[in-house]
Amino acid sequence: MSDVPSLYLGLISGTSADGIDAALVSFDDGQPRLRATHTHPWPTALREQILAVAQGETAIDLDAFGRLDVALGHGFAEAALALLKESGTPATAVRAIGSHGQTMRHRPVGEYAFTLQLGDPATIAERCGIDVVADFRRADVAAGGQGAPLLPAVHAMLLAHPGHARVVLNLGGIANITVLGADGSVIGFDTGPANGLMDAWCLRHRGEAFDHGGAFAASGKIDNTLLDALLADPYFALAPPKSTGREHFHLDWLASHPRLATLSPAAVQATLLELSARSVAEAVARHAPDAEDVLACGGGVHNVALMQRLAELLSPRTLVSTAVHGVDPDFLEATAFAWLARQRLLGLPGNLPAVTGARGPRVLGAIHPAPR
Repeated sequence: MSDVPSLYLGLISGTSADGIDAALVSFDDGQPRLRATHTHPWPTALREQILAVAQGETAIDLDAFGRLDVALGHGFAEAALALLKESGTPATAVRAIGSHGQTMRHRPVGEYAFTLQLGDPATIAERCGIDVVADFRRADVAAGGQGAPLLPAVHAMLLAHPGHARVVLNLGGIANITVLGADGSVIGFDTGPANGLMDAWCLRHRGEAFDHGGAFAASGKIDNTLLDALLADPYFALAPPKSTGREHFHLDWLASHPRLATLSPAAVQATLLELSARSVAEAVARHAPDAEDVLACGGGVHNVALMQRLAELLSPRTLVSTAVHGVDPDFLEATAFAWLARQRLLGLPGNLPAVTGARGPRVLGAIHPAPR
């Protein structure tokens, strides 16, 4: 299939559902190059519904489920259209949109393993007039994989350094690491919570969607009894491949620990930050002992307190933003889904079996053609 035009548009709303990241990406030489970006907020009521459904607080019937799917599709379409308008890019210049969608449930283990992302791609294609590739995770899960993380292939493409072992750390709602071996090997997995629990706790007690700079956490004192109980969750001890999400690490999971009721909100937030930092650092120490540096991306790079604590725990490894290496930390995920859309149209695999545990390479995603 011809790869003309070379522009692709990537869309993602992560575990925290704090907005839709949209990236316009070119592939003039086969390498992804970020050309323009846009972050589109979810309407408050819709974000609250996303979070309530995703963490099991609200059960919805099939009618409400269908409406939510289409409502999210309109949200993704609006983000894409806003990016096109802001960048002065006609729809005809974009070969395809890669839309991750909004993960509502991720259960990659069991007799009927599945992963579910909403955001009706047919609605996006209809409104934008651009072919849409979506449902990237299902084929990997059908092949016995975790369906996540899918970013390590792009991390390796953009950030690997031959003969040099390093880690790429994505701090979204969930944290995941990509271990780029000095020998060219790549592994990756979700380590556990990054911002998701902290965001949810901050929203409940401060009415703010996230902890600006980590100030709320910095105002409290870590409770080691609660921290030890949280770190005892079996997920942290699992060997990769593994992945997780809000259906596991949510406020009801936190509330199951009796110690919670005895602590101030600030102390809990401080403990949640330490949980994120400790679980990441321990995963790096266990699975990337030779790594010399850690390159961070995702919304968590803006949490000053989290980055400072990670730097302490990861020492003597250096911790820097991927921006130091010319990669925008806020739009690396959206860039990856533009790349995955291109892979699908070229009939090329998008997964790394060594990362996800799938039985082999798979072409990922379903194509939803725009009206002609």
